[in-house]
Amino acid sequence: MQLGMIGLGRMGANMVRRLQKAGHQCVVFDRSADAVKQLAAEGATGAASLDDFLGKLGKPRAVWLMVPAAVVDATIAELLPRLVKDDILIDGGNSYYIDDIRRAKELSSKNIHYVDVGTSGGVWGLERGYCQMIGGETGTVERLDPIFKALAPGRGDIPRTPGREKASGTAEDGYLHCGPSGAGHFVKMVHNGIEYGLMAAYAEGLNILKHANAGHASAKLTPKPRRCVTRSTISTTSIWRISPRYGGAAAWWPLGFSTLRPFRCSSSLPSSAIPGACRIRAKGAGRLWPRLSRPRRRRC
Repeated sequence: MQLGMIGLGRMGANMVRRLQKAGHQCVVFDRSADAVKQLAAEGATGAASLDDFLGKLGKPRAVWLMVPAAVVDATIAELLPRLVKDDILIDGGNSYYIDDIRRAKELSSKNIHYVDVGTSGGVWGLERGYCQMIGGETGTVERLDPIFKALAPGRGDIPRTPGREKASGTAEDGYLHCGPSGAGHFVKMVHNGIEYGLMAAYAEGLNILKHANAGHASAKLTPKPRRCVTRSTISTTSIWRISPRYGGAAAWWPLGFSTLRPFRCSSSLPSSAIPGACRIRAKGAGRLWPRLSRPRRRRC
């Protein structure tokens, strides 16, 4: 199947690579000519402009937008005069689901189909696949099924859930039609909330472990320190690796990436732009860290 991809960042570019590995043909466009040139060298069809991009797609066209939510409307406004009946626009970013409902209604009056796809997988999606939460008209979503299936992780060789061996549907493949327009990004919003909650919970727990000896570190806090169960030389790095490697109840695979570093934002981005985060001046200004609660000072 042929797909046009606009937005060749780390996710968009890797999605194109995964689709091409599955035998799909991709036409690509990005504001960065270098990004287009790199994927063209890997087998994609590059485009120098939106007109060139749409001209290289067979009608009816399927165009996937992998751009920041803030510029989706502007991108659609540029594309709309160039689109024809039964073309499909797919927003694979993190748009607000209310905006999806509005866009679908506006585009349907022009016989343009709109699909919202919450896409999860990050920079690891090329190898692991992308989980997709999809909203839109049933017929349109079915038409795009080969694309969704190629991007999804698939069932692999993992045994099926007991009692669900005969269950139908695509959920176990890693993608799901969640409902009408807006449903995909609504589910993705909840998905992100759960993920960020997990991240905060891990950070809270590791922070407590890191400061387990806080009561022994200063004579001002504990003038007469005594032996305490919290007094140890616990390696938080080792603990960090237990769950993802050995499958504890709190296992979460990104914990296994010991090379992960805090996200460094540009100086123009305020701390308030990322919910639940605060700017601190520790080990490098300008980094955003989860807001951690301070361990209670206790005398052992």
